[in-house]
Amino acid sequence: MTAQESELDVARKRLKFRSWHRGTREMDLLLGRFADSNLDSFDAPLLDAYAALLEESDPDIYDWVCGRGAAPAGAFSAALAALTRFHNDAS
Repeated sequence: MTAQESELDVARKRLKFRSWHRGTREMDLLLGRFADSNLDSFDAPLLDAYAALLEESDPDIYDWVCGRGAAPAGAFSAALAALTRFHNDAS
């Protein structure tokens, strides 16, 4: 395992933890299930995008995923698109 792979593994573990510990059960399920299913396949730029998404407020993320509001263009756009697809496909 290279140093970069090790750093990515640590980043994935931290992001999974943050996804499951948001403060509300709804967001824990929304983000945690997604993280467990997808983060292992994310490369460094997409992990960075997901980390940026986690900096946003829970109500905003929930509204964007549910289609109640338009998300601003930003560093997290690719991760938000993947999250939205994941939950739309699960429905």
